[in-house]
Amino acid sequence: MKHTMRWYGPKDGVSLMDIRQAGCSGVVTALHQIPVGEVWSVEDIKERIAIVEKDNDKFSKLTWDVVESLPVHEDIKKGIPSREGYIENYKQSLRNLAACGVTTVCYNFMPVLDWSRTQLAHQMPDGSYALRFVYVDFIAFDLFILKRPGAEKDYDEDLITKAKAHFEQMTEEDKVKLKGAMLQGLPGSDDAFELSAFQKLLDSYNHIGDKELRENLYYFIQQVGPVAKEVGVNMCIHPDDPPRPLIGLPRVFSTESDVEQLMAAYDDPANGVTFCTGSFGVRADNDLVSIITKFGHRIHFIHLRTTLRESEPWVFHEAPHMAGDVDFYDVIEALLKEEQNREKTGNKVKSIPMRPDHGHHLWCDMQNKYYPGYSFVGRLKGLAELRGMEIAIKRQMNK
Repeated sequence: MKHTMRWYGPKDGVSLMDIRQAGCSGVVTALHQIPVGEVWSVEDIKERIAIVEKDNDKFSKLTWDVVESLPVHEDIKKGIPSREGYIENYKQSLRNLAACGVTTVCYNFMPVLDWSRTQLAHQMPDGSYALRFVYVDFIAFDLFILKRPGAEKDYDEDLITKAKAHFEQMTEEDKVKLKGAMLQGLPGSDDAFELSAFQKLLDSYNHIGDKELRENLYYFIQQVGPVAKEVGVNMCIHPDDPPRPLIGLPRVFSTESDVEQLMAAYDDPANGVTFCTGSFGVRADNDLVSIITKFGHRIHFIHLRTTLRESEPWVFHEAPHMAGDVDFYDVIEALLKEEQNREKTGNKVKSIPMRPDHGHHLWCDMQNKYYPGYSFVGRLKGLAELRGMEIAIKRQMNK
């Protein structure tokens, strides 16, 4: 696997030199400053490449290996007529990226929010902080902070009773923290939604159910896939996070069955997967090794992280990389076997870009401001553990 690290651009608290000295040769980044739906110009792409490669003449080389993400406009997800213009813009951005040599593009198809956690600073036993999702917190936000019309229909009476009692015990500070966690903006942005604007976005999806969102996803990939194939770009969709319907919104890329359906919708390697062990691994019914075995040739990008499912359903936190529900030995072994198979079959992409994901916020990270889950030393710790396991598995496979 090619080791990379996500970088949110020049304003990121993590520097490119940090990433280089972590032992990475690749950078995962995006042009977050460009409004969603607008074309990424060749000039803007080349500017970011120049920033990434600026010190390559003096130090070990860094390259921009993966776009994460080229966002899909909400009108495309909703399938309304204006989507056609945004799809054309998306195609042009793919052409421009390919012209500049950036050919792996991660995206997602989650409506409104592309990830959700109810706690951004859950303290772990060692004193570090992790992201956490607590379903009763989420319901309390939906019913009593957002006050989404008709939300009661999405929960049974027992859960509503628990959420109400929980909300009544929360301090004002607790409520502010919960609201802030739930209203985080898109990755790479410091902005968060206001409640009224958030509700307006939700209202615009009133006519969209599971069937409609799936159809809109398949339409999107059927339109952009041929362009990606033509210019040599590998598209790779990120699974839903968390992988379940939220706030009345469907989620359609959460399971092995979802992978199979999307891969069939446009059956070409240009239509691929970002294999996120955290998002797939939250669901106990997902067999991660099975997904790799069946769809390894369509995996173009890897996120390695793990969560730990707690005592109640849909309560989980980001665990230390070696101590969660994901069996990383089996997962890494399966991924390395896929790379071996690529060597044998002559696949031009033999080494799949991988990045450690969602590291804990350690005490030594406190001096800098980081996007939630993306502190430097926390991710460095995860990368070191994963790298060590990868080396050990490779030696065992080569015996």
